[in-house]
Amino acid sequence: MTQANKLPGALKIIIAVLICEASGIISGLIANAGRNPWFDTISKPSWNPPSALFAPVWTLLYLLMGIALGLVWKSNAPQQQKQAAMQWFALQLFFNFWWSIIFFRFHATGLAFAEILVLWLLILLTIFRFAAISKTASWLLVPYISWVSFASVLSYTIWRLNA
Repeated sequence: MTQANKLPGALKIIIAVLICEASGIISGLIANAGRNPWFDTISKPSWNPPSALFAPVWTLLYLLMGIALGLVWKSNAPQQQKQAAMQWFALQLFFNFWWSIIFFRFHATGLAFAEILVLWLLILLTIFRFAAISKTASWLLVPYISWVSFASVLSYTIWRLNA
């Protein structure tokens, strides 16, 4: 048994939340997503949410994602099953990290749209993996995939409006 497996369950959840929140913060800083002059000047649909909404929504989503990850990590499921589910989670978090950078820093709206479609699929696969271990963990990812579904449509629309 590794040292990480000996941690108390609450500490695993806290660590998982911190990992998710840190991923979002670092990605946002690299992408300059908060106050991005480029984003202010491009064409957006009338239903584009106000910029001030994104940070609170993502903070909440990263919290839910972290709790979900922590629940899987602290579960009594077989180690191999937990490890596989957590690897899927890590892969989707990797794609999540890069989307903001591709979109906001590199202004590659078409590539960002393609990337978010892969992210959506990875989230779905993670939900299925988590469901086999913890129904609660899988349900905690539903707001995330819902928001990414909306963000996918928004990303596509922005790409097409600015092509």
